[in-house]
Amino acid sequence: MAKLDLRFGAVMPLGPEEIPGQARWMEELGYDYFAAGEHFMRGSPPVPSHAALPLLAVAAGATDRIRLLSSILLAPFYHPTVLARLTATLDIASGGRLTLGVGVGGEFPVEFEAAGLKVNQRGRRTDECLEVLRRLWTGQAVTYQGRHFQLSSVMINPPPLQQPHPPIWVSGRRDAAMLRAAKYGDGWMPYFYDPERYQDSVAKISRFSSELGRDLSGFQWAHFAYISIYPTVEAAAAVAAEELGGQYLYGGEFMNIVSRYCLLGPVERCAARLNEYIDAGVRHVIFSVTCPPEDRARHIETIAKALIPRCRAQRD
Repeated sequence: MAKLDLRFGAVMPLGPEEIPGQARWMEELGYDYFAAGEHFMRGSPPVPSHAALPLLAVAAGATDRIRLLSSILLAPFYHPTVLARLTATLDIASGGRLTLGVGVGGEFPVEFEAAGLKVNQRGRRTDECLEVLRRLWTGQAVTYQGRHFQLSSVMINPPPLQQPHPPIWVSGRRDAAMLRAAKYGDGWMPYFYDPERYQDSVAKISRFSSELGRDLSGFQWAHFAYISIYPTVEAAAAVAAEELGGQYLYGGEFMNIVSRYCLLGPVERCAARLNEYIDAGVRHVIFSVTCPPEDRARHIETIAKALIPRCRAQRD
């Protein structure tokens, strides 16, 4: 049996002012990905949030090997020409280390209103943006007439360093996101999924791709995994529910959500659950440590030094 090629990363655990040091530290710990997400106005009044690409650019300058992942970039906020130029520059400057994770957002409608965008058009805007982006990345002239974007013989020069282009990982939870991944993506990175739902999403994306006549060889199956490492599952769940409860709009009891979808408890329990995701098809795991700020460094070190080695050993 061939050994699985598993890759692991984590969302930046500390503040943006500490990016150079934390990016180097994560590279030294052996992580494959340094990830950063974004919001533009997270609530009203907004809680602190940042734009992903500048954060990743700072991390790029401080490191040599670790890949840079937007987890996720809110595609509806970008004109495809601007996004093509920004991402091509970052890919070149980083030596071809960019993976572009994209999603449509929607948890905070106020940020769409602030940008003059209609939240109910975010999916269609994203589809058009990704279609044009992939064409612009070729370095060839692009003419396009869509509902949201119109281009006449537009091109960027130089194109990205990676060929044919940086990988695009589509994030989301619903069938529309899966179809977007099958049509425009090079990878799939859902969140708040249990292993059974992840396995179902693999089947759906494979079916969508077959219907589109698209070959999925080389497609990257990722998962955005919230994790809380504490001596008991109950203690970990309580911390995770407290940390995540204010980040997402959800009408039910948040303890039910974290118990179902997060990696919780001691290392051995988290490793067992993680292996269920790997059995469901996951090959790239991006951890989001779900704990108070003072405990994030411990989580990053524990994942790198205990959880990942344990997981790899169980797959050998």
